[in-house]
Amino acid sequence: MKSEKHTILLVDDDPDILEFLSYNLRKENFTVFTANGGTLATEIAEKEIPHLIILDVMMPKPDGFETCEMLRKNKKLENSVIAFLTARGEDYSQIKGFDVGADDYITKPIKPKVLISRVKALLKRYKTAEKLPEKDKFITSAGNLTVDKQKYKVTYNGNEIFLPKKEFALLYFLISEPGKVFTRDEIYTNVWGDDIIVGDRTIDVHIRKLRKKIPSKHIETIKGVGYKYVVEI
Repeated sequence: MKSEKHTILLVDDDPDILEFLSYNLRKENFTVFTANGGTLATEIAEKEIPHLIILDVMMPKPDGFETCEMLRKNKKLENSVIAFLTARGEDYSQIKGFDVGADDYITKPIKPKVLISRVKALLKRYKTAEKLPEKDKFITSAGNLTVDKQKYKVTYNGNEIFLPKKEFALLYFLISEPGKVFTRDEIYTNVWGDDIIVGDRTIDVHIRKLRKKIPSKHIETIKGVGYKYVVEI
């Protein structure tokens, strides 16, 4: 992966943090844009279409969560990876981060070398999304659910459902073989990539979000193993 081809947008209201992060990322030949708030961040993202957006949570209105929601509503940014980098490590904050469409949630403090590793791992997600094999771009159906990967569209009983990128990928993977139990390791590898660092609760959070949008009866938990998509109940 050639990092010089990737652009990163940093969003934080602390100028010292922006300077510190920018310095370390530019040393790795990334192109870096900065914004001191959510409003400016949405303007820059609209213009530059960054590969990765790193957001702080605790900013003046709009805060990081609100900013993430705004970014996820922009169709131009549907392939952009969004990660929170924040001192707020509470479970409810992490869950809220995933709920508003983030791909990852990183807590401070973090050493520069570790941050760079996380950034490179996150950018591999963008690379993977760009190069989906042609065979993966067909319409896939399971009972009342239809997923069109080419149009990035999900319908259930004829009603369209909006899903952030990672929820979309998780659902598509589960319905690829309805009734099959996928282990947590299989889900991590196929949806996040086996070289991606994610928290232990990442799958559970995304499954919980899917169950709010698609009848929960269809996504069954196999305790101690993983999950499966059930067509007929």
